[in-house]
Amino acid sequence: MSALSIEIAPETAEKARAALAEKPDGVVEAIAANGGVTPLDVLAVLPEGAAVIVPASRFEDIWARLGAWGDVLMIVHTEDIVLEVEGALPAGSEGHGWFNIHGDSPIGGHIRKDRCVSIVFVDRGFHGRRSCSVWFMNSEGKAMFKVFVRRDAERNLIAGQLEQFESLRSDMASA
Repeated sequence: MSALSIEIAPETAEKARAALAEKPDGVVEAIAANGGVTPLDVLAVLPEGAAVIVPASRFEDIWARLGAWGDVLMIVHTEDIVLEVEGALPAGSEGHGWFNIHGDSPIGGHIRKDRCVSIVFVDRGFHGRRSCSVWFMNSEGKAMFKVFVRRDAERNLIAGQLEQFESLRSDMASA
């Protein structure tokens, strides 16, 4: 199983490209809303290699590898809130229809894993800096949540996490 392609209709791609051109390093959700498209549509028109999509069947493998990164930045972005939490991703297990995460971390709860249809490794500019993240996508073309490579005190991506991101992306794209 290798990386998938993000396919969208030509007219949707045109709208997404136009919205992206207005603010190429802005918040993907805001770009999508301005263009009347989904965040996945915006990711689809990023330059080649900036968004690598893999099947949701890799969820547990990816989650386990992310858990070895140490403290990450997890973001849940809805129309009503952008919730940012730093912490290590605890191990998860399935039960009662949920992927349950509990441990010694501020990150915990229950994920409707069955709603995840794909996972996207995103490597793009954000407000003038490189940003690397893993997006767990639902069937509406929106991120259920995102896990970001953290930054150090100088606002640079933490080198060890960046290496792990690049390794995980490569491994999942060629698996």
